[in-house]
Amino acid sequence: MPRVAKGERKHLDKISIYIPQDKAAKYNVMPRLRKLAEKKDRSINYLVVQAIIQYLDREERKEAKK
Repeated sequence: MPRVAKGERKHLDKISIYIPQDKAAKYNVMPRLRKLAEKKDRSINYLVVQAIIQYLDREERKEAKK
């Protein structure tokens, strides 16, 4: 990858999600995500991003109604 001058660097937003072990176990999170990702032929990352977007849209609509 070619080097880019410091002022020209694109800002990339990255997050890492930690799922507490108790919740991961209680809700069987990873196996469910893997199964759904395979069924939908999508990555787990894609599913998580879609879930976040849907959550934000839903919550923002609720806030707008107040």
